[in-house]
Amino acid sequence: MKILVAVKRVVDHTVRIRVRADETGVDTANVRFSMNPFCKHAVEAAVALAEAGHSSEIVVVSIGPRQATDVILTGLAMGAHRGLLVEAPETLETLAIARLLAAIVAEEAPDLVLLGKQAVDDDSNHVGQMLAGLLDWPQACFASAIARTEEGLEVTRERDFGQDTVALALPAVVTADLRLNTPRNTALPMVMKARQKPLETRPAESYGLDLAPRLTIEKVTAPPERAAGQRVADADALAAIIVRERAELELN
Repeated sequence: MKILVAVKRVVDHTVRIRVRADETGVDTANVRFSMNPFCKHAVEAAVALAEAGHSSEIVVVSIGPRQATDVILTGLAMGAHRGLLVEAPETLETLAIARLLAAIVAEEAPDLVLLGKQAVDDDSNHVGQMLAGLLDWPQACFASAIARTEEGLEVTRERDFGQDTVALALPAVVTADLRLNTPRNTALPMVMKARQKPLETRPAESYGLDLAPRLTIEKVTAPPERAAGQRVADADALAAIIVRERAELELN
């Protein structure tokens, strides 16, 4: 089984996001970037399938600026076999990303495509579903467990009110939730070995697709600051505050 894993380079989740002064977007100057956390769980799932003897090749793909090679190298250090960077502007919309991935799938012919369920920079949760629609492949989103079966895959999905388990025939698209696994750490020797693995770079324009944006962002603003909390002496004092504030809300 050949696995293709799509990963995204995002502002590191530990960084406090700042909005540009002109409100045109997020300030990324001198900010640390890393692999999207959900994508890391997708890579770990692919490597675990390979270690169990269910996959012979893992290809890590990222779409973005040249600097995105760092997240591909992270995937290679975790155990993927080769990488592909599709150089493109950072402003590509989710449909354009899905179209590029569909073109890559047509060339690579994987049996399974793994992605993070969403990216922490925009939280769109679009690409996996769009990709499955473009390919007309079965999909399982928000996976918290993946098992190989004779017929294909058995995937446990996270839902608002619990879990369900679905059977998928291959080829298929699966998006990873945080409960899927615990991604391995990449030590320096693993990173050095990753630099010896194949990593191809191609311009997005070479796929001949319509990547034009369909949305216009008019303004980006930071959320309002949360009000400071209060310290109370005991539960009775807390109950009194709750009763008072509820009464004020009802009057308004």
